[in-house]
Amino acid sequence: MKLTSLLSTATSTIAVGAAFLAVPAFAQSTGSADFDNTIIVTGTHIGEGIAGVRTPDSPKAKVEIGQEIIGSQRAGQSVNEIINLVPGVSFTNNDPWGSSGGSFTIRGFDSSRISQTFDGIPLNDSGNYAVYSNQQVDGEIIERVNVNLGSTDVDSPTAAAVGGTVNINTKVPDEQFGVMTSTSYGDIVAKDSGGEDRSYQRFFAKVETGELNSSGTRAYFTGSFARNGATFANYGKVQKKQFNTKIYQPLGDNGDFISIAGHYNENRNNFGGSPFTAGAFSGDKSTRFYDITGGYPCTVAAATPGVADATNSCGTSFERRYNPSNTGNVRLASLFHLTEKLTLSVDAAYQYTKANGGGTTGAYEREYTANGFTGTGNYGGSFYFGRDLNGDGDLLDRVTLLQPSQTKTNRYVAITNLAYEINDTNRIRLSYSFDRAHHRQTGAAGFLKANGEPFDVFPINDPLTDDAGNVLQKRDRNSYATLHKVAAEYLGRFFDEALTVQLGVAAPFFKRDLNQNCFTTSTGGSSGAFVNCVPADQAAAYAAANPYVYNATTGKATGAALPQSRKLNYDKILPNVGATFRITPEVSIAGSYSKNLSVPSTDTLYNSFYFPANDPSSYRTPETSDSFDLSLRYSTPMVQAALTGWYSSYNNRLVTAYDIDGNATDTNLGKVKKYGVDASVSVRPVQPLSLYAFGSWIKSEIQDDVVTSACSATSDIGRAGLCYTQDGVSYLRTAGKRERAAPEWLFGGRAQLDLGDFQFGAQAKYTGSRFLNDINGEIQTVNTGTDAAPVMTTIYPGAKFKSYTVVDLNLRYKLESLGLAKSEIQLNVTNLFDKYYVGSFSGGLDTLSSSTNAFVNFGSPRAVSATLIMGF
Repeated sequence: MKLTSLLSTATSTIAVGAAFLAVPAFAQSTGSADFDNTIIVTGTHIGEGIAGVRTPDSPKAKVEIGQEIIGSQRAGQSVNEIINLVPGVSFTNNDPWGSSGGSFTIRGFDSSRISQTFDGIPLNDSGNYAVYSNQQVDGEIIERVNVNLGSTDVDSPTAAAVGGTVNINTKVPDEQFGVMTSTSYGDIVAKDSGGEDRSYQRFFAKVETGELNSSGTRAYFTGSFARNGATFANYGKVQKKQFNTKIYQPLGDNGDFISIAGHYNENRNNFGGSPFTAGAFSGDKSTRFYDITGGYPCTVAAATPGVADATNSCGTSFERRYNPSNTGNVRLASLFHLTEKLTLSVDAAYQYTKANGGGTTGAYEREYTANGFTGTGNYGGSFYFGRDLNGDGDLLDRVTLLQPSQTKTNRYVAITNLAYEINDTNRIRLSYSFDRAHHRQTGAAGFLKANGEPFDVFPINDPLTDDAGNVLQKRDRNSYATLHKVAAEYLGRFFDEALTVQLGVAAPFFKRDLNQNCFTTSTGGSSGAFVNCVPADQAAAYAAANPYVYNATTGKATGAALPQSRKLNYDKILPNVGATFRITPEVSIAGSYSKNLSVPSTDTLYNSFYFPANDPSSYRTPETSDSFDLSLRYSTPMVQAALTGWYSSYNNRLVTAYDIDGNATDTNLGKVKKYGVDASVSVRPVQPLSLYAFGSWIKSEIQDDVVTSACSATSDIGRAGLCYTQDGVSYLRTAGKRERAAPEWLFGGRAQLDLGDFQFGAQAKYTGSRFLNDINGEIQTVNTGTDAAPVMTTIYPGAKFKSYTVVDLNLRYKLESLGLAKSEIQLNVTNLFDKYYVGSFSGGLDTLSSSTNAFVNFGSPRAVSATLIMGF
């Protein structure tokens, strides 16, 4: 069943398959790619798909986006925006250019439940599983993106992917020497955009070495630089530079190879946002472009000797916060046929991340004093330095400092697969996956310049100290996340290969090694307000002044829990089975079942440190799920269509809410059911024209009411009837409600016309309404008086954001007729009708739309860009 033995078979079956077979469709790892190819290659009507979209005939529901679509999108665009054309996927971009992040879901699951991989290596944050869409690889070197809807491969090194996977696969170096450049210029085109510089510039270059020797060694080297102004505010900018390389060595003529690749990405960007909370968002388009408050330009508060100087607002605006990141990786991929029937693949990687986010603080020069304790440190979210910070000779002042949440990660990944071909219709593989991440989270402070700008966006490079030389932190955590995973998979064909059966089982062993170096003072979240960070030389005195007491009967704690370490282990046997049955050469059905495990994030686990380690209150139960897919597919060279129904049942559904600084709180929603339908159809009625349409219906049902701290009849939630108290316990009315941020309906399509040197494309995407919170509260007017004397009051128990539709256009003209065979011009217009809508937002279990943490980002306005691509 080897790939090499199947090439001729599949090519003779249908000629259109040959183009695809030349470059296999890689899945998460080299081993999974090799194994999956044995499923797909023998099917009929493969090929590159229609309109750049392809639905592999595999047991699991998958969709692939090829370079035909990737290349037609705006140069520099995030890959997460590009796959917005996949059924079940919803992505909202925070700017038109792809460098400011956004919000991402698949089948209603947020990015923390979606494994995003780069040539098989996981990109999700090792602590909170977040995906950073503004740090993705340049689209010019992406071969294709494979999206698994609701499932992972058995060897996938992930701790939380219950909602699907996004596999980004970079191209193999060309066999011929070549140089390519891409130069872009764009701008926001809206009547009310004002006179600010909101333009976009990007330059990309790639050098292909071609074959360097008789053994076929080849490589490429790329670099890009992009910048743009703030999308909505009158302040801020984004700068991004990236470098990539890949060296590829083929081994023989049977598909064996060794590949070494490198990637480095550097982002320097201000936070983008809006002046509104969810409750204040009116939908009035004239208010979306705005000037920041808090003074700009400005000067920080002056220092006066002998006077208790206060801070001013210079440099404190949300838009003046920075979110810098340096990320890089080195990746190894390899495939070896040890014998005619035995195949070995080895993938490995090292990843590095240095990033932070957050704003400023008003730090005290004096020492902290409470309960008879006096000392320096960070208490209740505020710094106390015990030394002169502004140089006026006294310790009376409060000084504005930079205080982001710093993260540094070193991560090592290895995936190995050993596959054995029993005979032409039966194959097995064994795999072992390893993932170890050292996650260092700190929060040192740094000085600001007179104009409110930081001297260094990374205060960790030169952190501020107290009078004794102690580096003061707002958080101080040292974490190790380790995964060992063994798995086995069987693939068999029956009934003249009409039936394909895939049976797999994985056994992951997760270990969280957590070290909290601060005193824990509550269970409320991960920001500095929930821990007190005390220098080591003062820790004993602070502990004596704030003794920790836990009442096992009431489950309540007081005082400050000591700095401590905990080791937590999670493991589970995860079966997955699937099958495809080819009814006719054009029609097939497929079904799959998988059991999934999501290990609690580090934020969730550190929050539990306020309880004793041996108390049940400190244990955080992992999320488990059972997922089912059933698909009907039809494929010919003219039409490709798929209809998939899916159902997932979840226990201990873990959801995380983030405030605008990225601080997290977690909720266990208990049992949740999710189900829906994904559909797509691609048609090529005539050779120059291709049409693609897709749609999804996504339903989620929280099964139980969730316990809350209190239910006040005079609160907005109480007035809306969204909470109640029973037997002394308060509950939120979540039963039967839809999970927040997940649209119920998604549909859209794309049309592409190729006429000679011209290509014209148009695409549209409808996104349904979304709720801010899990109680599905909406802004409403209620009578808070009596029937006789009504008092109509607006309450804010939540928000329901309206649906929206975005239309994009692209036009490409090849310059071959001008003697430039590998050159072209491309024009992209996004949000053609300048739709104004809420894009991403920070919601929570019972977040009020009037809360300052109910922060919304506007959807990207209309933008136009032109790109000149030159090649030789």
